Amino acid sequence: MTDNSPTPDPDESVATTNNPARRHPALIATAIALPVALLVGIVVAAVVVTRSPVTSPVGLGPVPAPDAESESCTALLEALPEDLGDYSRAELADPAPVGAAAWQSAEGGEVVLRCGLERPDEFDQASALQVVDDVQWFEVSGAEQGIDASTWFVVDRPVYLALTVPNGSGPTPLQDISAAVSTTLPQQAIDPAPVGGP
Repeated sequence: MTDNSPTPDPDESVATTNNPARRHPALIATAIALPVALLVGIVVAAVVVTRSPVTSPVGLGPVPAPDAESESCTALLEALPEDLGDYSRAELADPAPVGAAAWQSAEGGEVVLRCGLERPDEFDQASALQVVDDVQWFEVSGAEQGIDASTWFVVDRPVYLALTVPNGSGPTPLQDISAAVSTTLPQQAIDPAPVGGP
């Protein structure tokens, strides 16, 4: 019986067995680049998450603010900056009080502004004032209440406003708000309470 199957060419056999061992340079480059790109992507994502922490809305309780809906407060709120140094504008939790704004830092600190307040009880004719960009501020420290912050009141504009700033925040929040106040609200004479008065 005769075998009619074709005899394999020895050169063809060698070529077939050697092909799997040969890798195209583009395939090799891709095999190396993909894991490197994946590693870089993971590192970049971790850095972005670290720099952009998830912030939660700031909850503010109600305080007497009879002028919070005034034209002065509306104009000031529209002129407020998005950033105060290391603090970025934050959302207010519902129900958000009228005439208020807040900023948060990456470390979790908060700066809170309230506009249209009543004259602060502590503000009298003996009160020391600080002037920042032609805006007169009166400070009430939170130390007596065990609070690691101070509240600064603007006392020379048509409405009273308060800026509560964590201790150690530096001058930037006060300077940036002063700039917004001085360009938005006209200056007027201060009206402190009499010393020892109601």
